[in-house]
Amino acid sequence: MTDSYRRSGDEMPQDRPYAYGTENGTQHGTEHGTGFGRAVPPPPPYAPGPVPGPVAGEPRRKVRRPVALIAAVALASGLIGGGSAALIAGATAGQNQSGAATPLVNAGQKSGSGVSAVAKAVSPAIVEIKARTETGVSTGSGVVITGDGEIVTNNHVLSGADTVSVTFSDGSRKTARVVGTDPDKDLALIKVRGAKGLTAASLGDSNRIAVGDPVVAIGSPEGLTGSVTSGIVSALNRDVTVPKEESQGRQDPRGGWPFEFGGNEYNGDTGSSKTSYKAIQTDASLNPGNSGGALINMQGQIIGINSAMYSPSSATGSASGGAAGSVGLGFAIPVNTVKADLDSLRDGGSGGGNTGV
Repeated sequence: MTDSYRRSGDEMPQDRPYAYGTENGTQHGTEHGTGFGRAVPPPPPYAPGPVPGPVAGEPRRKVRRPVALIAAVALASGLIGGGSAALIAGATAGQNQSGAATPLVNAGQKSGSGVSAVAKAVSPAIVEIKARTETGVSTGSGVVITGDGEIVTNNHVLSGADTVSVTFSDGSRKTARVVGTDPDKDLALIKVRGAKGLTAASLGDSNRIAVGDPVVAIGSPEGLTGSVTSGIVSALNRDVTVPKEESQGRQDPRGGWPFEFGGNEYNGDTGSSKTSYKAIQTDASLNPGNSGGALINMQGQIIGINSAMYSPSSATGSASGGAAGSVGLGFAIPVNTVKADLDSLRDGGSGGGNTGV
């Protein structure tokens, strides 16, 4: 490469041999000027533009200057391009945020199991429900599905309720009314009075889950609001039978909801009026009070409403009793069943509604 420069309106001059000027002083001037015995090529037929030639005795390192210049320009361009990309990425990310529903979370390699990321994203949409009846207070959980206060829970959490109160993850408490119930699916819908701008959960697709998928459960077991546990999907399409109404089933003293599975009764007598549904089985720890809470995939989407769990200390039938607490045998109503029933629940459901305070 040479130190040639192109002027506006002139043709680019041809490369000129080092015969023009001496490289190492006058000692080798003749040798270079003759091209080792050969005549120097004649000049072009046109008059080239003025080209500053190298000064005698000037080091040849000057030839490399354009290379350094190009490298510097390339480096500066790369830095500018990288900065622009970062600014564009930041601006784009800011435009994708929304407060209408819980954001999907990427619980991948960097966050380990991802349980903490899921819990942080979804916990604000999970509430504790207290339903006061003539015989006492029933405690369960619920999932906020709209910003104006619609909450899905189990029918057996609200069965026979006179008043309903909801406690949010920040400790605030509001009253709610029962909009609709569906005892056949063990589902109910309530609505918080005067609510707006609530964090709503994202409902997923329970048809896309598989046995072995990791899941997170959030609810209020034994009144411990916002408790988080984790596990996997143990099985799909389990036939679970529960009583339709609270008074029709004899519950155990610990408050566990009775259910039947595999021909046996657990947590008390299910009574004569009962209903069955296909459930998701999970080994995530569930205890009394988790009913109506959320079973969540690792993208932060609700895939089921927790509805039944086995408490060994109160088991009847063939299962042996033992230490109290969860043994990893829990069931959830698939969220696709919930979504298919929402319109009916909003209209009062099969069990009626529009009650409570």
